[in-house]
Amino acid sequence: MIQLSNISKSFGSLQVLKNIDLTIAKGEIVSITGASGAGKTTLLNIMGTLERADSGQILINNQDVSQMNDKEISIFRNKHIGFVFQFHNLLAEFSAMENAILPSLIYNNNKEQAKERVNELFSILGIEDKKDSYPNELSGGEQQRVAIVRSLINSPSIVLADEPTGNLDSTNARSLFDLFFLLREKLNQTFVVVTHAKELSDLCDRQLVIKDGKII
Repeated sequence: MIQLSNISKSFGSLQVLKNIDLTIAKGEIVSITGASGAGKTTLLNIMGTLERADSGQILINNQDVSQMNDKEISIFRNKHIGFVFQFHNLLAEFSAMENAILPSLIYNNNKEQAKERVNELFSILGIEDKKDSYPNELSGGEQQRVAIVRSLINSPSIVLADEPTGNLDSTNARSLFDLFFLLREKLNQTFVVVTHAKELSDLCDRQLVIKDGKII
């Protein structure tokens, strides 16, 4: 699903990533851990095409995104990559349904089909009764589930999650990881998760540890 070859990235004189090679298979749930400043989020952002590497090649679903221009990358990202962040970034004036459906409308998908997809995902995640609620009417765990539906609405090849449990208590954090495994079971979804929580990282199929810009 993802293949990174010889990926390096520097910010000024600081080399954050050093010749990273990495392969992730479809349906894997992989965690990335390491100390603050180790390069975890930078690696995730490069994998998600939010940042460009200084060198190296990135293949996602057998497409070489490192050769795409900015417009091509934007279109590719919206279709093939889903994102879940520590802060759910739901729009306060939109309902849960409207927040979740937004990426599909940006992609010009059929609105009624998109609504059916949202309803299906809301049902899988157990929030089907919250679709008309606004963010301030939802708990933190419910807001994060809406954000997960939003990340899945375009049936992405991969979902990248950056500290998705950072604002959740331990019970909701474990519940969120359980949802990742449920979505893998039902949709064969691939997840790459940056997390500081070792007990959650231990649940993943594979743990990648970054130190001094390299996967150790």
